[in-house]
Amino acid sequence: MTSATLANTLALSAAALDPIDDLTDQAIAQMRDLLSAQGRVSGGLIEENQHAAHALSWLATCREALRQMRAWAARLEDAGRFGETEQLILQIAFGEYLAQIAGGIPMSQGEIARLGDLGLTADPLATPEIQTLIAQGNTQAARSRLVELMQHDTGHATFGATGLDDELEMIRDQFRRYTDDRVVPNAHGWHLKDELIPMEIIEELAEMGVFGLTIPEEFGGFGLSKASMVVVSEELSRGYIGVGSLTTRSEIAAELILTGGTGDQKAHWLPRIASAEILPTAVFTEPNTGSDLGSLRTRAVKDGDDYLVTGNKTWITHAARTHVMTLLARTDPDSTDWRGLSMFLAEKTPGTDDAPFPTPGMSGTEIEVLGYRGMKEYELSFDGFRVKGENLLGGAEGHGFKQLMKTFESARIQTAARAIGVAQSALEVGLQYALERKQFGKALVNFPRVSGKLAMMAVEIMIARQLTYFSAWQKDHDKRCDLEAGMAKLLGARVAWAAADNALQIHGGNGFALEYQISRILCDARILNIFEGAAEIQAQVIARRLLD
Repeated sequence: MTSATLANTLALSAAALDPIDDLTDQAIAQMRDLLSAQGRVSGGLIEENQHAAHALSWLATCREALRQMRAWAARLEDAGRFGETEQLILQIAFGEYLAQIAGGIPMSQGEIARLGDLGLTADPLATPEIQTLIAQGNTQAARSRLVELMQHDTGHATFGATGLDDELEMIRDQFRRYTDDRVVPNAHGWHLKDELIPMEIIEELAEMGVFGLTIPEEFGGFGLSKASMVVVSEELSRGYIGVGSLTTRSEIAAELILTGGTGDQKAHWLPRIASAEILPTAVFTEPNTGSDLGSLRTRAVKDGDDYLVTGNKTWITHAARTHVMTLLARTDPDSTDWRGLSMFLAEKTPGTDDAPFPTPGMSGTEIEVLGYRGMKEYELSFDGFRVKGENLLGGAEGHGFKQLMKTFESARIQTAARAIGVAQSALEVGLQYALERKQFGKALVNFPRVSGKLAMMAVEIMIARQLTYFSAWQKDHDKRCDLEAGMAKLLGARVAWAAADNALQIHGGNGFALEYQISRILCDARILNIFEGAAEIQAQVIARRLLD
C-alpha cells in the first residue's frame, strides 16, 4: 500500500452512491416537470430542451457506471482479488466521475453537461466521503502509481482484474492469443491497402464458433451467453475493429430470426449463419433518413408470391460478398411511419472484385471511408429486386420495425464491447510507445502528463467494461436492458475516442504518420460515436426512457 492509495476506498465509494442516486432522482423529477405537457412527457419539449435532456442522460450514465464499478470492487473483495491496481482504478474512477458530476460531464469536446442545466446544484455532493474522493481519489500520485503497476502487467489481457468467471476468462485468453497471432500483425496493412479482411480469417473464426456463439445449440450454435459475445468482440476488436465487427451482422440476423422468424425460417437460416456457410449484412439505413428509420422509402411490392424491392440504401457494411440481407422495406404504400415496414431475408449472390453485385435488380458503389475499412461500406440501389415471399420475416407484413427494435439491446452491447477493444488497443499501443520513446533523457512514460493519460485510459476502459458486462448480464438473465445497453454504448464510444486521441498525442508527430498503428486506431475509434445510434440519438433515447 502506498500513500497514493486511499486505504478506505471501498467504504468511501459505497457511501458515495446514495447521494448520487438522490441527485439523479432529483434530476429525473425536475426534467419530467420541465418536459411534460398535459401530464405526459412531450417529445417536442425534449427536442426544445435537448441539451438539458441529454445532460440528464449523461448524469444517469455516470451514476450507473459508478454503481457497476462499486459492484465490481465488491465482487473482487469477496474473492480476495481486490489488489492495489484494482483499488487505484476504483478510487481514480470515483474521484474523476464524481468531480465531473459536480463540475461538468463532457458530452463531446465542446459540450458540457452541468447540474445547472438540470436546475440543480452540487449541494447533495457535499458529503465527507464524496469530497474526500474528489480531493484525494484522482491525484497525480495515484495515476503515476497505477502506471507503474501497469508496466509490470504488459502483455496481459487487461490492466486490473475484470471480475469475470474462469470460463469467460478462458474464452478471452483463447481469442487474445488468436488476435495477437493472426490479426494484430496484419490489421494495419489491411487498413492502409483498404483491403477486405481475408476469407481465411473468416473461415478460421467460423471454425472457432464465432458466428454461432449465442445461437442456441438446437440450431447449430454454441448457445453461449451475451457476456461471451462481449469478451470475444472485445478481443477481436482490440486487434482490428473490422474483425471484431465481422460477427455484428450475424448477431443481428440471428436475433431477428430467433425473435421474429417462423419455425421454418429458424430451421433453415440459423444453422447456416452459425457455421458461416452464409454471411449476412444489415440493410436498413437510407440516404437522407439516417437514424429516422420510420421514414424509409424503399418499397417492397407484391408480385405473385414474391416481392419486388425498389429503392436506395446506404452505409451497408460488408454488402458485396455476403449471401443474405436483412432488408427493411415499406410494404404498405399508404403508410408514412414505422407501421408500414416489413423485414425480409433477401438472398443475393456474393460478389467478386470484378463483379461485386451480380444479382439481378441490385447494384452498388463503394463509399470510401477514413477507418473501419475491413468490410467496406456501400450504397445500394434496388430496381425490381426479387425477394421470395417465404423470406418475409415472420410471414406477416408490418412487423419489421418492431422486429428490428428487439435487436437493439444486443447490437448496442456488442458495439460497446467493440469500443472497449479499440480503447484497449489504443492503451496498449500508447503505453508501448511511451516506454520505448526517449525525450530529454528519459522515457515518455516518466512524464506526469503522459502517465496521467495512460492511467485515465486504463480507468475509463474498466468503467466502460463493467457497464457493458452488466448490460450483458441483464440480457443473459432475460431482464430488460435497453437503458443499460444504451448507456454502455454511449460511454464506451466516448472512452474509445478519448483513448485513441490521447494515445496519438503521446506519439506526437509520429502519431500523425500513416505508418504508425495509432493513426488507424484513431480513425476506427471515430465511427463508434456514430453507428448503432449516434451519440446524440443515443442520449435522446436514454432521456426518453428515464422520463417515461
